[in-house]
Amino acid sequence: MKKAISVFSGGLDCAVATSVFDKEYEIHAITFNYGQKAAKQEINTSKRICEKMGWTHEVIDLPWLSKISTSSLNTDEDIPEIEENDLDDLEKSSETAGNVWVSARNTVFTSIALSYAESIGAEIIIVGWNGEEGATFPDNSKEYMEEFNKLIDVGSPEKIRIEAPAIDLNKEEIVELGLEVGAPMELSYSCYKGDDKPCGVCESCVRRKRAFKKLNIKYD
Repeated sequence: MKKAISVFSGGLDCAVATSVFDKEYEIHAITFNYGQKAAKQEINTSKRICEKMGWTHEVIDLPWLSKISTSSLNTDEDIPEIEENDLDDLEKSSETAGNVWVSARNTVFTSIALSYAESIGAEIIIVGWNGEEGATFPDNSKEYMEEFNKLIDVGSPEKIRIEAPAIDLNKEEIVELGLEVGAPMELSYSCYKGDDKPCGVCESCVRRKRAFKKLNIKYD
């Protein structure tokens, strides 16, 4: 079977994106520990999902990234709390995105995933980048993916491509796709704060809750 590397945090987006390729590829999921507040939850959730789906799983520690970070995700700074009506306010959502921004995070993660893909002969790198978050996170955007794929074409001797099936989708559409492909969304964890129970008020939680609410699905 063809092989795929999945950049996997255990969140909604990557769980759905990876499930799209479950039947066609042998999935090798990698989860990064970069000192984020939710590291323990992300690692444990990723393990549970991978066990359920029959995917291999590996944790990669990047302690240096937390040492240089100014993000509230992995410093003592409080993570912003927002309300649902703030999500579509580009100025407010851009401000919260800047607060949680980890320097070049997806560039680092995807480069490491490319190294893994080359080493095991994987054909694709699966990511959960999506249209809704791409509006405020440039390393989630379609343009970023297209440019990174050009870089791989130039810089890798292998035919590897990044696949982001949610790149044009909002969260509600991601949930609909998850239902279609049988993604284990009920096991996923998207909270920035890292508590046992999702906080429900960080931007990631609020976007997730809104999508499930619109589709009348009762998940945390």
